[in-house]
Amino acid sequence: MYLSRVQIDINDRYKTKDLTHLGAFHNWVEQSFPTEISTGQRSRHLWRIDVLAGKKYLLVLSESKPDLGMLETYGVPGTAIIKSYTKFLAGIHEGQLMQFRLTANPTHTVTRPGKKQGRVMPHVTVAQQRQWLVDRAEKSGFQLIEQVPDNDSEQPATLAFDIVNREWPMLHRKVGRGVRLSCVTFEGLLRVSDVDDFKHTLTNGLGREKAFGMGLMTVIPEA
Repeated sequence: MYLSRVQIDINDRYKTKDLTHLGAFHNWVEQSFPTEISTGQRSRHLWRIDVLAGKKYLLVLSESKPDLGMLETYGVPGTAIIKSYTKFLAGIHEGQLMQFRLTANPTHTVTRPGKKQGRVMPHVTVAQQRQWLVDRAEKSGFQLIEQVPDNDSEQPATLAFDIVNREWPMLHRKVGRGVRLSCVTFEGLLRVSDVDDFKHTLTNGLGREKAFGMGLMTVIPEA
């Protein structure tokens, strides 16, 4: 596995004029793996957009190395970095405390009378979106950490994570009208409860719309 990052060249509007919707970013990611395209052996690529210190980055998790030049198609020259993720995954152990960042598409299924299949709907409130992550934590191999208030406080314990960004980016599909997807970024603390399930979450993503910038969780071990 490889984790790659490139700074998006937001100051060059001519270069990035095509990056107007999630499908364009998806195409950028896919084109960064020309060997997979030529052999017809495509694998899943998780990706997301991060904004750090006023700079915008494309982050990609993949089974094979992307082409450095293609990864910098819309990037600032010389900013693409590719690192092996395999050693990091091998070092994860049960009980490990980690900072996490996750961009996801929190949804739920609504049952419709007379219909065999329910309708997938986005969660729209902060409370619903927080609960979506809480409901998926344990089966995804981790526990969300509780913040215990001071002894003299009457406030109940709360979970140590926040929603740091909520937006509705556009996705233009090949057929039909474009849609806006709920895109929510979570940050906080977790503890690994099941190593295999947690590794599966890190490498396969969490939630829906993984091809379009959702589902990628990254973690940093607490010192």
